[in-house]
Amino acid sequence: MSTRTSDPARLLCVALLLLAGCDSQLRDKTDEVSEQANREAMAKAEGKILCAPDGATGFSRVCTIDRTPTQDGLYLTIRQPSGGFRRLLVTNDGRGVIAADGAEQSVVTPISDSEIEVAVGKDRYRLPATVKPMAAQ
Repeated sequence: MSTRTSDPARLLCVALLLLAGCDSQLRDKTDEVSEQANREAMAKAEGKILCAPDGATGFSRVCTIDRTPTQDGLYLTIRQPSGGFRRLLVTNDGRGVIAADGAEQSVVTPISDSEIEVAVGKDRYRLPATVKPMAAQ
């Protein structure tokens, strides 16, 4: 049989156990976020770019980029984790980049003053770029 004085003590114990469980979940979530940030920093340091290859639900830093200067201009070869790749040619006429080969055209969308999104088919890439304001016509 319990007494009234033990009920508050029991409630306190239950509350402390619940808080301990919440703290553990919060710590796990914090560790998960920190681990994701570390993976992002490592990928960026390894020269990986944000991409969403065909079938990806969102952007992640898993594609690599090779730069090849030629007399025709700078070619970018973007390699996907699946082994697929896209070749792009950097232009000097304000378009940004164009598909260097293949039948599919590239669509370039400025994201910020320092980044563009390039879509070729169902593949999308985020590339560093200097975005110039459009001249008034």
